[in-house]
Amino acid sequence: MRTASASTMPRRHTPAAAAVLAAALCLGTVLSGCEYEYGADHWDDESPTVAASPTGGALPQDPHANEPVSGEELDDWADEVLPNEEGHVLHKSFGSVNAGETHADSTTQLPVGTYSLTLACRSRGRVSYTVRDAKESLIDLSLRCGTSRVSVVQLSAPTALSIHVGGRAAANFAYQVTRI
Repeated sequence: MRTASASTMPRRHTPAAAAVLAAALCLGTVLSGCEYEYGADHWDDESPTVAASPTGGALPQDPHANEPVSGEELDDWADEVLPNEEGHVLHKSFGSVNAGETHADSTTQLPVGTYSLTLACRSRGRVSYTVRDAKESLIDLSLRCGTSRVSVVQLSAPTALSIHVGGRAAANFAYQVTRI
């Protein structure tokens, strides 16, 4: 009669083993957002204390940060999100649109060259930007508000750009065309 050794026996997975494994994984996830802090005299044999890591989790955001504003607040927001490029800015605009409306604008004729377009919005929803030259769409973007987006375009012929901004929710928009 042959006996099986422990290494050749098939392992059984029990619900208790699965629970222990899940608890260990969960504890590892919780501890990964922590760091050890030592006292002023950390060379002693004292145990370190555990403190929450400032990078371990997302900071809470102001729930009103993306709500559209008006007046002086709108001016301040536009100054904050658009770069200050003195002498290079060829077109700049900001304002508000109601839900379902579109803001349409166009630049003067721009010479051949490379341009950066900074686009920003402030809304509870996404805002759509479409920038076209005389022939085609150069930028067709649905922008998540709260960030600025910079796109670079190359104009191979002198042309005016048409810019359309809209969204499903009320929004503030800001954009700027800068020669690079």
